[in-house]
Amino acid sequence: MCLGMLRLLFLSLSCLGNTMPLTRDLGSRQELVGIIGGCPVSVSRFPWQVSLRFYNMKHSRWEHVCGGSLIHPQWVLTAAHCVQPKELEASGVRVQVGQLRLYENDQLMRVIKIIRHPKFSEKLSAPGGADIALLKLDTPVVLSEHVRPVSLPAASQRISSKKTCWVTGWGVIENYRPLPPPYHLREVAVPIVENNDCEQKYQTDSSSDSTTRIIKDDMLCAGMEGRDSCKFDSGGPLVCRWNCSWVQVGVVSWGRGCGLPDLPGVYTRVMSYMPWINCYVPKFPEPLMGPDEIHTTEETPAIHVDPFNPPSGPASLS
Repeated sequence: MCLGMLRLLFLSLSCLGNTMPLTRDLGSRQELVGIIGGCPVSVSRFPWQVSLRFYNMKHSRWEHVCGGSLIHPQWVLTAAHCVQPKELEASGVRVQVGQLRLYENDQLMRVIKIIRHPKFSEKLSAPGGADIALLKLDTPVVLSEHVRPVSLPAASQRISSKKTCWVTGWGVIENYRPLPPPYHLREVAVPIVENNDCEQKYQTDSSSDSTTRIIKDDMLCAGMEGRDSCKFDSGGPLVCRWNCSWVQVGVVSWGRGCGLPDLPGVYTRVMSYMPWINCYVPKFPEPLMGPDEIHTTEETPAIHVDPFNPPSGPASLS
């Protein structure tokens, strides 16, 4: 990257709040959407977790801004709001795979293509829906015990409310404290909340017109008091166990506050975007794995949005 581009990127990040790029102003008391109430992740438990990095000229390093998931050796799934504005070039993003502790033996990979969903609105950002994006890496990653794609659901897949799933990330923790060194990846179990229930909770907390739907069909809610994703977790995976497999059903997107009563986190519903994903990402045959590993399966708090503020009856994840 040329010096001029680095300066431009640095200036844009600095103007948007320290070194963290934010979304556009979403209105009164609305700001950005880590892991609240979680624990450190054990080795190889979530080998698809990736870190999205943007260059910080002040610190002279590529810094973590969002999460993401490896869904193919050469493709990463993340939130669209993590890679806005639309003028952002692929050369301004790096990806780190197979890492539990941020910045430990970094081996960053270049991104050669950013594909944001065409219905994502920069003006509305994550609460507008379609908060999903694909990143193509310049070369396929080398798969190992610590680096492996996650399985994706079939478009027809359904997930039952109250099912416990898992979200991971390097975001802020209890009481909005930044994740302390050595920046170890964290995980937390979160219950799925049915969309209508989630809508009711958000409407109760909202001062906006109750006729405007907040939780859209392409969104998925999960979390409870003290258990949630938060700032710098955006773009990361929400995964559920199903038939001895880990399946990614959500992408960390937005919410009001973090881990608050009756305000679960809001995720992009991956099932809604499987046809779109399949248009770009080749099918990847996964190797045989053990039973505990994946297999192929078809505030009034502020709104938080992370950096660059995306069968004969349907199968059920239950």
